[in-house]
Amino acid sequence: MHPTPIVRLALALIIAVAALPAQNDFRDVMSRIHEFTLSNGWRFIVVERHQAPVAAFYTLADVGSAQEVKGITGLAHMFEHMAFKGTQKIGTKNYVQEKEALERVDRAFLAVQAEKQKINGGDPKRIESLEKEFKSAEAAAGDFVVANEFGQAIEQHGGRGLNASTSYDKTDYFYSLPSNSAELWFYLESERFLNPVFREFYKEAAVVREERRMRTESSPQGRLIEEFAAAAYKAHPYGEPVVGHMSDLEAFTRADAQAFFDKYYGPGNLISVVVGDVDAARIKALAEKYMSRIPARPVPPPLRTVEPPQTVERRLILRAQAQRVAYMGYHKPSMHDPDFAVYEALSSILSDGRSSRLHQNLVQKSKVAVAAAGFTGFPGNKYPGLFLFGAIPSPGKTNEDVEKAMLEEIKKLKETLVTADELEGVKNRARAGLISLLASNTSMARELAEWKALTGDYKNLFLFLDKLNAVSPEDIQRIAKATFQDSGRTVAYLEPVQ
Repeated sequence: MHPTPIVRLALALIIAVAALPAQNDFRDVMSRIHEFTLSNGWRFIVVERHQAPVAAFYTLADVGSAQEVKGITGLAHMFEHMAFKGTQKIGTKNYVQEKEALERVDRAFLAVQAEKQKINGGDPKRIESLEKEFKSAEAAAGDFVVANEFGQAIEQHGGRGLNASTSYDKTDYFYSLPSNSAELWFYLESERFLNPVFREFYKEAAVVREERRMRTESSPQGRLIEEFAAAAYKAHPYGEPVVGHMSDLEAFTRADAQAFFDKYYGPGNLISVVVGDVDAARIKALAEKYMSRIPARPVPPPLRTVEPPQTVERRLILRAQAQRVAYMGYHKPSMHDPDFAVYEALSSILSDGRSSRLHQNLVQKSKVAVAAAGFTGFPGNKYPGLFLFGAIPSPGKTNEDVEKAMLEEIKKLKETLVTADELEGVKNRARAGLISLLASNTSMARELAEWKALTGDYKNLFLFLDKLNAVSPEDIQRIAKATFQDSGRTVAYLEPVQ
């Protein structure tokens, strides 16, 4: 779950630009942004910032867990673990021999799965024998691995912040380097997408399974969020867990991963952003030299599944040894909707800062909750998502108490106009809290890439302020009435075991 949507960060960037001295105003920032697309479809954005001899390098793949189907849930997240395993040239002592060893691992894994999937559950002794063969094949393939060679190459050249992440809407890879090592990034990044090798795949699948156990199955909050999303979505993959279902994590194969990669990680589905002490012309030349080696592939088709309208309230209760928590979710449009800025303003009025309505009325005044928030952007922004309310009851209070209090705040939004001061506060809080965003090369790279991927044009990042400025109290009331309907509500309680 991402309680602070990317749009709020984007808003901060816009306001920060407007608040800077004249020499660094909006026109100056825009004049240093360059954009080009290679012949294979790989898109690039370059921002020249010469304050320090470093640069942030960021690649966004326009694919997330929303592109998965039953049977392979969790594969997008697996690429976060595979991202730095290397290529046919990096991370191996002898790829020709390693390739044969990896194929033996695959065959051994499939043999284990075939026995386990028999109607009678398979022969335990046969399974034990096959698993020994599988472990032996894994060990033999491991002899060819040069551990962390990809990461060490980056660290030896002064790289920092090496990481990757996965969400419903995207996967991304990023780190910073001294600007005189820019060519290293182009070589490594092109290799990553040209000849990746999913070595140690099944070992990493075991790591992901343990991650799921810790963050979901052993975490009452994690389980509640997973159950809540599944209840809110009947058809759309936003209802599936990013980490994947355990049975899929136990059964998907390296061949499944390769097929997913081939479909969704072609150059036409990638956006890279370079921000820092670089020359745009040289960056373009390096991109042509290295990334153009990758053949173009068809851009994957758009997601077909559309969540049907919710016409009945859905409720669930999870009982565990944990503190009470209540969630309420209402379906809302994606960020492509004309009222997207209205939802963002509403989210800010409800939850941003100690002067926000939910904090003031539920935490400070009535003391019914120790924390409360209402925000947009869950599970994502690319497709229609949820406006999510959440609260932790104060000691002696119940989930019913906080739900009643949150519904009362919704009622006020429907019946009474918010004030002009509250709308002005949306902009002021963003300016005060996130003006430092422009100082971070990585944050700027992420925002430009996400707006490019989600809207088709990074310039929409800078146009969003006009839309926010146009939001009126009447808009807030109209959206509250249209969105917060009992029939479209999903409610989830975490209740302590009695």
